[in-house]
Amino acid sequence: MTTEIILVFSILLITIILFAFEVFSVDKIAMLVIATLALTGLVQPEEAISGFSNPATITVLSLMIIALALEDNGVIATLARFLKNLHILPLFLLLPVFMLITGGISAFINTTAVVIVFIKIISELAKRFNLPKAKLLLPISFAGILGGSCTLMGTSTNLIVNAIAKDLGAERFSFFEFSFFGFIFLIVEIIVITIGSRWLPSDSKESLQEAYELDDYVTTVSITEESKLIDKTIEDTFLYSNPEISILKLRRGKQTINAPGRYTSLKEGDRLVLMCDLENLTELKKAEGLSIHKDEEDKGDDEQTDKEKDKETSKISKEWTFVELLILPGSILIGKTLKQLRKQTFNSALPIAIKKRRNIRNTKERLIRKNIEQITLKPGDRLLVEIPKNEMSLLYDLENVAVLKEHKAKPTVDIRKRNISFVILLLVIGLAASGILPILISAITGVCLMLLTRCLNLNDVYHRINWQVIFLLAGMIPLGIAMNNTGADKWLSDQLLTVLSGQSNLVVIGLIFLITMLMSSAISNNATAIIMTPIAIAVGVGLDLSLKPFILSVLFGANFSFFTPMGYQTNTLIYGMGIYKFKHFFLTGGVLSIILWLLGTFMLSSLL
Repeated sequence: MTTEIILVFSILLITIILFAFEVFSVDKIAMLVIATLALTGLVQPEEAISGFSNPATITVLSLMIIALALEDNGVIATLARFLKNLHILPLFLLLPVFMLITGGISAFINTTAVVIVFIKIISELAKRFNLPKAKLLLPISFAGILGGSCTLMGTSTNLIVNAIAKDLGAERFSFFEFSFFGFIFLIVEIIVITIGSRWLPSDSKESLQEAYELDDYVTTVSITEESKLIDKTIEDTFLYSNPEISILKLRRGKQTINAPGRYTSLKEGDRLVLMCDLENLTELKKAEGLSIHKDEEDKGDDEQTDKEKDKETSKISKEWTFVELLILPGSILIGKTLKQLRKQTFNSALPIAIKKRRNIRNTKERLIRKNIEQITLKPGDRLLVEIPKNEMSLLYDLENVAVLKEHKAKPTVDIRKRNISFVILLLVIGLAASGILPILISAITGVCLMLLTRCLNLNDVYHRINWQVIFLLAGMIPLGIAMNNTGADKWLSDQLLTVLSGQSNLVVIGLIFLITMLMSSAISNNATAIIMTPIAIAVGVGLDLSLKPFILSVLFGANFSFFTPMGYQTNTLIYGMGIYKFKHFFLTGGVLSIILWLLGTFMLSSLL
């Protein structure tokens, strides 16, 4: 083993640790990898930045843009809308139908976008028809992942594996090359999860999280000079008599009282930190003499400007509504407090309150000890904003933020654009599937057609693309090049060949599959694919066997990120909602992973 190989493995190990423990965001880690490889001379400067021009990176970017156009023009919502009529089915039929449709759509449209739409649909159905939300959300995430494994454009992982394999001399996959295997995996997943759904949590109101009322919003209410609450004790106000409202603390000047007692008198200028549900928050909003828009302390520093007065005046003439936003990983709102958000009103929306994701650490007592200014937004939290109904569509421009409760006001959908967008999607799929155009060219063509038909506005795209994924790809691809330049991949494959020499094809494929699957549970599936594809190909060449089963074992293994919530973005999103614990992914996803690993090993080894 040479010094350069040791250096590459050291960088790889540190990268895996940074990914696994989330020391930095994935885009920062990617840039650190690029800089480190270039500074150590393991890659040439041109090779260090080659990830940005790699066909897989550009294809993923193009497909992300097309997915945004499909979402904006109502294509995804239209495809999923009829699901609302399925609420009459019993759960043992509803669950597999949901998973099958989710997987089918995810085979052609970005999986994360599809799952976000289904989260909103299931949340609405759960509220209106009392459907068990906890029994549905995790299964649709798994189904989306497996559906994406059915076609070449289904996930970015498939595109990366295909691009790397082609660069290393392997024959590129066609659009439906591995669809048969993907469909079998999807059907098996539907059967396993439907049977295992009984062990998923129930929507019980007696859970620890519900007991602590962690599903409520936390906000600050100021008592103005015209309030009828002045000089009254808390016991004599509706704030005490209403069991749905909890007073966490009272702030009077520089004095803070945690969990104020019933005999505490209220004064003008008092600021109450409250926890309550949406219905009571609406009543507080209407209550005379209470303000939930601006902290009183801000007025002392800076008197209301004419612009702010005009804004208040215009607010009276507009019809405003509450909208609930779900904060997704990568959002620029992460780390912001309610006070910071109110000072930087975004897209005509006025932040009202924060709902922390359900977590055993987010108990009421913990929130009492914490100032409202210190409560920051994290992935999975929800932000309640107030916005004019006719400006609701502006919220869809926010990057990595999902609009969950629309309250009748929905962005208008142009039927013509919706139909054109759907036709363009079919054209992209048809051109790529038929082999008339490579998937890269067909995807770029699709983006151009979206722009020419005005189904897409690039100014919106710049703010909404998940650039973390793009930088991740661009940063990890040079690491694969460095492994090839230094011979690290050959050295590692030689060690595997020594271990696998004389073993059956079943054991060889099974080991490659298992290693890839375990890696994807700790780091991103894309990073796993970039690392493992060259190694798998080298092992296949060394054993003088067909490369296709080895490449597919990496492709499927990298996608099968089920038994932890970190490996795939949809799992992280579902986990962030606080409905599931780590054990639900580990047990349910673990059983599914073992079954699919055994099944995949037998099917792929049969190709040798």
